[in-house]
Parts: sequence; C-alpha cells; structure tokens
Amino acid sequence: MPTSLDNTLALRWRHQQLLPITAVHLPELEDLLCIDRQKAVLVANTEQFVQGKPCNHVLLTGARGTGKSTLVKALLTRFADQGLRLIEVAPHDLVDLPDIVAPLRGRSERYIIYVDDFSVAAADPALIALKTALDGGIEEAPDNVVIYATSNRRYLMPSLHSDNAGFQWIDDEVHAGESTEEKISLSERFGLWLSFLAFNQDNYLQMVQHHLRKLGYTSWDDHVRGESLRWAQTRASRSGRVAHQFARDWAGKNS
Repeated sequence: MPTSLDNTLALRWRHQQLLPITAVHLPELEDLLCIDRQKAVLVANTEQFVQGKPCNHVLLTGARGTGKSTLVKALLTRFADQGLRLIEVAPHDLVDLPDIVAPLRGRSERYIIYVDDFSVAAADPALIALKTALDGGIEEAPDNVVIYATSNRRYLMPSLHSDNAGFQWIDDEVHAGESTEEKISLSERFGLWLSFLAFNQDNYLQMVQHHLRKLGYTSWDDHVRGESLRWAQTRASRSGRVAHQFARDWAGKNS
C-alpha cells in the first residue's frame, strides 16, 4: 500500500517505496557552531526553495564530523511549518529517482531529496541517475523537489591513480582525462558547493562547552578542558561529533 504523504515530515526510500520516519531527528540550527557562513548560505537557499523562488541543488563536502548532515536535518526544524519535507535516499538507490519523485510532483509541500555520504564508482548506475536528475533529463524536473547531497569527497567519486594517467598537454594547456571530466561534470551540476574545513582546537573547545551547557553541566575549568582535549586526541579528531560525544560522556559521569 502506498505511503500517505500527508502529515509526514520525513521519509526514506527503502524496498522500492517511501516509508515514513516516525521518530524524526530535529536538531537546532543554533547548536551548529563554527560553520556560520555555510549555515547562512544553505538557509538562504532553502528559504528561497520553500517560498517557491529559484534556488539550487546543493553539494556539501569536507571533513567528517563538521556538521554537514546535521545542518541538512536542522533545516527541517526551521522550515517544516512552511511546508518543507525531507526524503532520505541511499546513494545506491538513486537509480530509483524517477519513481521517488513521481508522487511528489504537483504537491504543495517542498521536498529535499537528502543523499548522505555520497560517493560512487565511475561505472555506478547511480552516477548517471543523479546527473540526469540534476540537469539533463528529457522530463522536466518538478519545482517542489531539490537535491542536497553530502560527501567527504568534493567530486563525489574516489580519486584513483589511474585518473591521473588521462591528463594530456594540448596546445600548452592541461586537459583532464575522461574519468576526471566525468567526476567534475557531476559535481558542477550542483549550483551550490559548500566546503567544510576541519575544526581547530579553539573551535573544538567552544563546541564542547556548548554541548556541556545543553546537557546541564555548567562547570568549566582546566581539568575539564584537559580531559576534553585528551578525548579528542584518542580519536585523532576535533570534530563537532567528537565534542558532542565527550560532552555526553562527561556530563553523564559528573552530573
């Protein structure tokens, strides 16, 4: 039986059907720190989208744990009352995009197709499906659907040693090989590229303090600071995710 799209904030495509997500993760934009520029650009683009104005598909790339996925989900918190809805699609299911989009066409809600951690091989059918959906299909794309994808790779596909073999010098200019051109042509179909850099130590400590306060732990001294840095060291990362994990561990043990 087809899923009713009425009164459903978020769905995922699985087993050839749209399934409602009953417990939707709704983070707050205000809890995402040290990415103010990226946040402002994505919020502005999404505001244009929910208002029915021209907007762009978005590619969010960069270091792990810097808030790319959480930022997309937080848009639902901000804009759900204006008709925004989120549909989670796994990268390998992008071949089903025509079937996913078909029941959405003509509805009053505005749908973000959310593709998390997207990376495909050069011959993956999902690559062609996404390129067609972004720009290049015969069928006109519905104006109430946009694609937001996150990836740890800017060009969405692994960069292989064999890619470099395709570079040629032609009339004193470097020309990329066919494999590399394919990667660039895909990423260029996203109108907006937002890059997320790894956080420095000050960023990390700011996020630790923020998450501790949210969990009701307000003390901050050299001991807590040192423990939070040791926590990051053991994980070789100062990401927002690691800051949140430390805050939960510390507040749970010391509150």
